[in-house]
Order: sequence, then C-alpha cells, then structure tokens
Amino acid sequence: MKLINLTPHPVTFVTEDGAVILELPGCPNPPRARETRETHGEINGIPVNRVAMGEVQGLPEPQLGVGYIVSRIVAEAARRSDLYIPDQTVRDEQGRIIGCRALAQV
Repeated sequence: MKLINLTPHPVTFVTEDGAVILELPGCPNPPRARETRETHGEINGIPVNRVAMGEVQGLPEPQLGVGYIVSRIVAEAARRSDLYIPDQTVRDEQGRIIGCRALAQV
C-alpha cells in the first residue's frame, strides 16, 4: 500500500532499536476539520462553549491501494477506512517526538 502523509509534520517510522524504516515529508496544506462552537453558559464570568468537529476540508477522495496519514481530529471527523494516524510515538531525551512505531485507525 502506498502511504501519503497529510499531516503538517514529517512522519518517521522506527524499529524498537531506533532504526528508521520510512520517513514521509509533511504536507504544506493538510486537511482540516471545521469546528463548530455553541455558547453553553459561563463559569465565574468566563464563557463556556460547546465545540464539535464538523466537515473535513482538503481531504483527497479515497484511492485504491492508498492510505492517508492524517491527524486524529481529521480521522475521527471523516471516519474513513483509508485514514491512519501515527501510533506508539517515540520521544528523545527532551521529550520531543522523533518517530513512531506503528499506525492506528480510529
């Protein structure tokens, strides 16, 4: 299967011992889920809104043999079987994400 990274960041897949399996560059114009906002009240004078994710913009149509790596928000909003998110992230000594070991579906 061909994988296309539609996140704004590079996605690097690594093995348990840190060897790089595959690195995919980030996408300059990633798909986004629209956000809807409704006033829900207030707490101590601070507005409280109810936020929900809506329509996804900028997501290509499904293609046979192609999997798209997207943000979790986009994957949850679109609910398509060809969408994947990075899983089992790997961090460096400073806590920065340097890769992942797997893909997941939501």
